[in-house]
Formats: sequence, C-alpha cells, structure tokens
Amino acid sequence: MASRSRETHTHHHQAQAQAQSSGTSNVRDPVSKAIAQFTVDARLHAVFEQSGESGKSFDYSQSVKTTTQSVPEQQITAYLSKIQRGGHIQPFGCMIAVDESTFRVIAYSENAQEMLGLTPQSVPSLEKPDILTIGADVRTLFTPSSAVLLERAFGAREITLLNPIWIHSKTSGKPIYAILHRIDVGIVIDLEPARTEDPALSIAGAVQSQKLAVRAISHLQSLPGGDIKLLCDTVVQSVRELTGYDRVMVYRFHEDEHGEVVAECRRPDLEPYIGLHYPATDIPQASRFLFKQNRVRMIVDCHATSVHVIQDEALMQPLCLVGSTLRAPHGCHAQYMANMGSIASLVMAVIINGNDDEAIGGRNSMRLWGLVVCHHTSARCIPFPLRYACEFLMQAFGLQLNMELQLASQLSEKHVLRTQTLLCDMLLRDSPTGIVTQSPSIMDLVKCDGAALYYQGKYYPLGVAPTEAQIKDIVEWLLAFHGDSTGLSTDSLADAGYPGAASLGDAVCGMAVAYITSKDFLFWFRSHTAKEIKWGGAKHHPDDKDDGQRMHPRSSFKAFLEVVKSRSLPWENAEMDAIHSLQLILRDSFKDAAEGSNSKAVVPASLGDLELQGIDELSSVAREMVRLIETATAPIFAVDVDGCINGWNAKVAELTGLSVEDAMGKSLARDLVFKESEETVDKLLHNALRGEEDKNIEIKLKTFGSEQHKKAVFVVVNACSSRDYTNNIVGVCFVGQDVTGQKVVMDKFIHIQGDYKAIVHSPNPLIPPIFASDENTCCSEWNTALEKLTGWTRGEIIGKMLVGEIFGSCCRLKGPDAMTKFMIVLHNAIGGQDTDKFPFAFFDRNGKYVQALLTANKRVNMDGEIIGAFCFLQIPSPELQQALKVQRQQEKKCFARMKELAYICQEIKNPLSGIRFTNTLLEATDLTEDQKQFLETSAACEKQMLKIIKDANLESIDDGSLELEKTEFLVGSVIDAVVSQVMLLLRERGLQLIRDIPEEIKTLAVYGDQVRIQQVLADFLLNMVRYTPSPEGWVEIQVRPRLKQISEDTTVVHIEFRIVCPGEGLPPEIVQDMFHSSRWVTQEGLGLSMCRKILKLMNGEVQYIRESERCYFLIILELPMPRRGSKSTV
Repeated sequence: MASRSRETHTHHHQAQAQAQSSGTSNVRDPVSKAIAQFTVDARLHAVFEQSGESGKSFDYSQSVKTTTQSVPEQQITAYLSKIQRGGHIQPFGCMIAVDESTFRVIAYSENAQEMLGLTPQSVPSLEKPDILTIGADVRTLFTPSSAVLLERAFGAREITLLNPIWIHSKTSGKPIYAILHRIDVGIVIDLEPARTEDPALSIAGAVQSQKLAVRAISHLQSLPGGDIKLLCDTVVQSVRELTGYDRVMVYRFHEDEHGEVVAECRRPDLEPYIGLHYPATDIPQASRFLFKQNRVRMIVDCHATSVHVIQDEALMQPLCLVGSTLRAPHGCHAQYMANMGSIASLVMAVIINGNDDEAIGGRNSMRLWGLVVCHHTSARCIPFPLRYACEFLMQAFGLQLNMELQLASQLSEKHVLRTQTLLCDMLLRDSPTGIVTQSPSIMDLVKCDGAALYYQGKYYPLGVAPTEAQIKDIVEWLLAFHGDSTGLSTDSLADAGYPGAASLGDAVCGMAVAYITSKDFLFWFRSHTAKEIKWGGAKHHPDDKDDGQRMHPRSSFKAFLEVVKSRSLPWENAEMDAIHSLQLILRDSFKDAAEGSNSKAVVPASLGDLELQGIDELSSVAREMVRLIETATAPIFAVDVDGCINGWNAKVAELTGLSVEDAMGKSLARDLVFKESEETVDKLLHNALRGEEDKNIEIKLKTFGSEQHKKAVFVVVNACSSRDYTNNIVGVCFVGQDVTGQKVVMDKFIHIQGDYKAIVHSPNPLIPPIFASDENTCCSEWNTALEKLTGWTRGEIIGKMLVGEIFGSCCRLKGPDAMTKFMIVLHNAIGGQDTDKFPFAFFDRNGKYVQALLTANKRVNMDGEIIGAFCFLQIPSPELQQALKVQRQQEKKCFARMKELAYICQEIKNPLSGIRFTNTLLEATDLTEDQKQFLETSAACEKQMLKIIKDANLESIDDGSLELEKTEFLVGSVIDAVVSQVMLLLRERGLQLIRDIPEEIKTLAVYGDQVRIQQVLADFLLNMVRYTPSPEGWVEIQVRPRLKQISEDTTVVHIEFRIVCPGEGLPPEIVQDMFHSSRWVTQEGLGLSMCRKILKLMNGEVQYIRESERCYFLIILELPMPRRGSKSTV
C-alpha cells in the first residue's frame, strides 16, 4: 500500500508497544532488516563467548527467543571482527600474505614452515637458507618456474580468475595449489597440498572437473520448466555425485530471514532434515555476507585445532580473511557441527537477481536466495578444481532458478490480476458482499486462513475470523491509533500493540487490513505459524528429549517454533502489493455514502479521450518504426502476398545499386535474386505466408548498374510474416545481414585446406576473429582479426586457459554467469557438440564492451579424432541480434510444445493397450446383447483415440495428404460411440439429450472412414454440450438420411446431421478459429478447425448457424452404400 502501517518482523524482533505507521514505504527495507539481524547475531555470539569453550552452559533455545535486550556497538564490532578477521585458519593448508608491489611477506600461518618443508637444517650449509619470516621475498620459497607464475598472476587485473595456480615448494618439491585473492593490504595466497595421485592435479584434471560440472549443468537445463522442487532435487543429486558427501541439502532463506531445507539427498542411514525450519540466527548475517563474497566454503574437520596467523606488527588490524579458502570456522559453528555429527562440510551460495530495493548505486543487485549445504560424518577434503567446478554448477543453478522464480511470479501476478478483476466487478455492483459470498472470494487473493469485509457498519466474515464484537474493537483500535494510515499489516497483533490480541488466541495472530473508505475495510487473517510447519524427520516422537541447551537441528527447530508462537507467517511483499493494488482500484471507485457520487459513471467518461490518445501514440510509434527501418544499417525489404516488392530500405538499395523507386513492384524471386536462389525464396515466401517464419536463410541478390553488373550480394535473412489489424497475413518482411565478405572468405577456407594459416592470420578485414582451443581448453590459435578486436596480441595469449585466464581476466566478462555459459559452449564443442551464433560479450583491453556471436565447432585431426575446438566471432548488427533473440524464444517455446505432444502420444498408448486387452477378455464371456453393444461402443472410442494419436502430425491434415481408411460400418454404431463421449458431461451439467433419429439408421450400412467420422461428430457435439446454458438446458441430435442413385450399381446416402442447442452457443473466438484463423487462439477452436478439414477431405462440409433463440452445426456427408444383391431402403 502506498501508505500503510507495517510490522516487519523476523522471528527474533524485539517486542514493540504498537505498530509503526509508515506513510511511504511499500516493502520491507532489506538493509534495516539485515542490520537488525546483525544485532541479534552479535548478542548470541557474546553469550556463547561468555559461556566458556565447552558450550555446555550455552542455552541455545532460550538465547534465540525474542528479547528486549539491546547490544552495545562495541559488541557488534567485536563480533564482526571475530568472524572476518579471526586470525586463524584450518590446518589442511597454509597461508602467506604478501605486499603486492614488493613480494615481501606481511603475514603467514604457523604451519607454513612445516608444510613447505622449510624446517631448519641440522647440517650447516654455505648457502643462505630460505626461511619464512616477515619481510622475506615470497618468490624465494618456490621453484623458479613457480615464481614466474606468481609474478604473472600478481600482474593480472582479476587475480581470482587464474586460480588455482599449480606451484612447487623449492625445498621439498611438493606440488601445491596456490589460490590467490586481493585484500586491503596486499595479496593473500592460500596454499593447499595437492596429492600426486590426485586426478585433478594437472590442467587436464581441472578440465575434467569442469566437464563433470558441464554434464550436471546440461542435466539441469534439460529439466521441464515450472517445477522448482524438481530443480532443487536434481541439484542435490548432482552435487552429491560430484563431491561424495554423505548429505547434500538445498537450504532456502524466507523473506523473514529464517531458513528451510527444501531438498535433500543423503546416505540412507542418516535421519532426514527435509522440511526442517531454522531460526535466522543459525546462519548469521555476517556469514551470509561472506557467502556473497566467497561462494564456496569448505570445513574439512570441525574438531581440528585452528592454526594461528602471524602478521607484521606494523599492520593496523588483524588480516582480513573474508576471501580465504582456509578461514577457520567460528567456535559457535564448529560446536554446532560437532553436535549434529557433521565433521566436515561444504557450503555453496545460491545467488539470484535481487529486486530494485536491494540495488546499490543503480547497479543490478544480487541476492542470496539460499545455500547448497553438504555434510559428512568424517573429515573430508575435496581439491580446489572440483570446488571450482561446483561453483560453476551453482552459477548455472542460480540462473535456472532465477528463470523459474520469474515464471512463478508471472503466473502469480496473472492469478492476482484475474482475481482482482472479478472482485472489483462484484464490489461495483449493487451487492459488494459478493466478495465474501461468491467465488472467487477475497481469500483467493493471498494465502490466508480467514478474511472479512466490514462495509457500512456490517460485518461479513469468511474462514477463520474474529467475532463481530472483536472486529468492531479492532476497527476502533485502527481508527484510534492508525487513523491517518491507509492500512496495516502485521504477523503479530500482540506486537502491533492491539490490546485484545490475547483474546483472539492462536487462531488469529497475523492481520492485513486495507482501508477502502474511512468506514469500510477489507481484512485478511492468518493463524499462528506452528500449524504451517512440518518436519520431514517426524519419525522422532514428540516426547523424545533433546538437550535444548546444545545447538542441534532439532534444537534449532524447537527454537524456531518457540519464537513463532503467537505469530503468523509474515506477509510477503508480493502479497502486500496484491492487496495494495486491489485497494487502489477500489478507492478510485468506492466513495463514502455521504458523498453520494456515482462511481460507475466516472469510468466511461474519459474513454473517448483515451482512445484518441492511444491512436495518436500508435501513429507516432508507427512513424518512428518506418523511420528506423528506412535508415537501418541492416538490409530490410518486404513483399506483398504475390511476392512483389513493397518495401526497400536505404541499406539494401546501397548494396544492390537498385533505388527504392526502381525496386517497387518487382518480383523478388524472378527479378532480384540469382537463379540458384529462386527456389529458396519461393519456399521462404510460401512458408511465411502460412505463418511459418524461417530464420538464417542465405539468398544471393543481384546487383544493378554498369560497374556492379553480375556481381552478387549474399544476405542472410530472417522472414517475418506481416499482418494487418485483423491478424491476416498480408505479406512478408525480410531482415538481413550482408555476409558477402565472410562468404568469400569461408568459401576460400573450405576449398583451400592447405592455406589454413594464411587465411586465419591474413590481415584482410573480411577475415572474422578466430581462436582455437586444444582439448584442455588452452588457447592454440589467436588470429590477427581477434588481436585487433581485443587489443591482446597472439604472443600474450597462446597457451593460456581460455576459460578464466583469457576470457575472464584478460578480456573481462560481465559476471560469473557469462563465464559459466562460455565454459559450457567450449566444452560442448570439444565433446563434439557444435554451437552456432551464441551471444557472447566481453570487455577489450581498453575497457570497451564488445558484443558478438560465437560459433564453436569441434577440431579433428587427419584420423577424425577430436583435438579441440575451433571458434570464430561474428559482430552482428543490432537488428540481427534482436531477430536472433526472438527466434530463440520461439524455437524454445515450439520445442517445449513438441516435447509435450510427443510425451502424450507415447504414454497414452499403454493404458489403451490395457483397455483393448480387457475388452478381449470380456468378449470371451457370456454377454447380453446390451453388454455386447457397450463393448462395441468402447472399442470404437478406443480406435478413435489411436487414430487421433496417429494423426498428431497435423501437417497431413492441413495439406490434404491425410490417408483415409475406408471400411464398411453401421451408422448406428457411430452414433452410439459419439453419444457415449458426451454422457458424463451431460450429467455433470444437468442437460437433456434429445435424439431425433430414424429407427432404420441403426442398421444402415455405409462405406467410409468410420473412426474419423466418429471423431468429427463427437467434437462438434462435445462443443455444443460444453457451451449450452445449464442447468435444465438441452442438446438435440437430428439425423436426416436420403438415398441418391449415382449410377446403375452405385448408391450413396446423403446424410444431414444437425446438432442443436438453445441460447448464444459457441464463443465468437472459437468460431473464428474454426473457420478463419491461420493461427488459433483457443484449443477448442483448433480441434474444430482440424475436424472441419478432415470433413472436407471426405467431401463433406459443416456450417455453423446462429438463429434468434438457438444455434446449430449442420454437417453434410455423402457416403456410398456397399454393393449387394439387395438394396437397403431408407
């Protein structure tokens, strides 16, 4: 609401005397919420610190309860310092911090000497020993080649993209992963020992980890849309397969900051945590901040003793370890892990796009949606390359999740909009009480346990709601304390300051109210949270005792239930927006009874002005579109339905030498393209005029003028169907890109294999930017065109890793998601799966943003073995980029529909086989004549279904190539089967079926496609039944047969079927789809359109006739009678 009182609770908020009135805020301020959470986290930390090292006297369940205790600022500072600058690391590696400009050591961990083999020698030596001390040159501790690698890394702009660097200790020769990141005072080098047998030791091993991640990412991307649970279930399965941890969970943060386990994959003997809710304090805000900086966090052994970091005394404060892979866990967290039997953990951040309120300085914000948490019951360490691969997987998961959340949000918005429209319609009629007495009601707008309308002093409750006396008391309280507001929302009426909250009990804890006028209100109510919460670990008996003073999942769960007593689920921002927008609509339409205004008359008065304004805006847009097309840098031309030019922009005129005036009216296929392109153009036009828009088709245009005669212009075009205001196709527009230069080059490239190097490295401006990769994603080719495009020379690039080192550090990408996508494309190409025109953008050496299309193909040797990938970049015009984007969206949508159809066609066959088998069993038993008739009808319906599945390729119906399967059959059998398909719907809708069918029809034998006639008649009848007014309505079937003698031995039956119903009949859009549209809007219309075409194939016809009080389908068929000695008579 634009102005409303809001209680913005997390479950730990301090008690308040009354709700705050906020005049402008629409949503909860995430920054304020985080600060409030920091305060509680800091207090909890202080209590733990004071309780001693054992943690035994630390009462966790009591500590997270709501409290009024304030926290001194020094305590918060100490807490943050302990988390971020704790001065300790885990002992599975060692750490050295270095001054960036001098390479001098400014800090190191106590175990670094031993881990690097720098212990003092017992035998004296003339050589100066390499000793790790403050001020030592870090390069002297490693082999010369390792020192060179470190020097190169120190010079990189994005140092983290080079991780891990594989170096060797100078003294022991042991291989080590060096993981570098910059801090305020220099560079921190985390050193993790690499076992020589470690498969991820070399570059090839690191690439193998990436390949595993790519395989998991491909699996995620292949999942059907619209199912967030399936996405989360799949990611925990993939992470467990990648890492081998005993338990992997997806942990989601709710809007009020508490967490919930929404997916889990575990060792069978471990207790489930699925569905478990945690208080927000279980994962403090400081830790959440760290996860956004360092997205993968590994704790190898929570029992291990932390190693102290020794640092230069000249440093002003303890070293910042936020980005360190070795940072030691806080004592509170280590104790928690030990209590729950989890010795090792791996936690990965799930980051999605944040909302506008979380953006800082106009930049896109990123929001921590949740975590993927891995637990292991014994110490476990996985190498850095595999953790890096997991980070890629998390980025892909975040991208996919973001799309799913947006889709869910759009569906929710549609539902809200539809509900709002219906509710407003009810309220603006004479009886506003419809919003609580009819369906939908205001309870359908947002999730709630009850709702109410307080209108003109009368009370209309719905669901779980206060009594009338209680609601009047609430209204008095609202007017007294929040009279200047437009509404209020709270998850605890007690905390909001309502004196009568206790008398409402747990049934009504949360309330949202919208003021429509100063006397009329809409209410929504929620019961206490505990009834909403279920834990998957319910095998534990409620009476089972857990030491509530220790930190454990079940302790956390009980603590969570403790803090949400007398509190409802919080009102989400989207829910409040839905209430607010409904309120705004109603406030514009509802006036106080005292004002006596007619709100209904207000709305139509301005429609005329709006229409005129809309027409002006439309004309303005149209003029601007024409100007853009005429001046576009891409060739754009258009033709009418006869294929003659009616649009020709300046660019295509420049390329061909043919002016706009001379081009008009010419035939595109006959006059303007070379002979070899005529067939392609004809096919393009034929498809586009039917609504099928082909993309990326190359055509060869003629050129005109004395100098250009007989030269060719190669243009890659996308065909777009042009439509008039009634949606009829009136021509085709072509948006193209001139590829003449590239065509010449690529032809040379294809034909002159031996001259490969000369072509790739030619300074000719027509050569596209080209790079190549070996099988380990190292760069093996970087041509002149790419040097010019990026500013990086071949010598600087060859041999470096394409993912991270080149595209990431040298050529910066926009965020980690872009690198993940590039990595997938490159690995797919090396795996033999080519990618064409993938949108790819990066910053060149000077910081200029370059947008391109990347084509990646496999490289093979003479024996046909894949040895890497060959990639070239195409710099597209803006028009082509937009066209490609639209094309990809359409292709994705089309493929999804095809997938659904293929699935249905495949899976429906199995139950049909079961029905057929059951029918054969029944046929073998003693049956009455009626039962035999029922079986015959069932078999006819089953055949109809199989035929529909077989006809799933609608193209054969559209182009008239469908093969009819003609047999002899009884018309009576068809009518029985048709009627059986509508009987359930007739009963459901309370309709009567009237049959006006001559008796002799039952035994009338004819020759034709029985199953398709049955399908056609059933579809027409079903649609009539569907749209007949009910109850007490009727539908009538009339059959009128007549014999026609065609020749001496051929007689046909002319049959007229009338399917009649009272009232208005079918909606206009269905009739439009059936008879006119090349693109259907309704599913019913598509079915009727196909039936009309099948009927036409059988030389039949259908008319839809609407009279004053009734409407009907008239279906006419002529079917030959079987040739027999004696003729049937009708």
